[in-house]
Amino acid sequence: MVANGQEVRAELPCSIERFLLAQHLLPRSVVVEHNGLAVAPSEFSRRQVQAGDRLEIIKIVAGG
Repeated sequence: MVANGQEVRAELPCSIERFLLAQHLLPRSVVVEHNGLAVAPSEFSRRQVQAGDRLEIIKIVAGG
């Protein structure tokens, strides 16, 4: 699978949530696009990632 333009090894199929945790990312600290479609955080545990899928993951940063 490809995440942010890079080939990433992962145990597939798996949920987006499981993938994020395996990458040491907190699910509530990112915005995810799966195969070109935005995914609501409430869907992370149900949406399955398959071989050949593409994820774009953007970390949310708070500032002031």
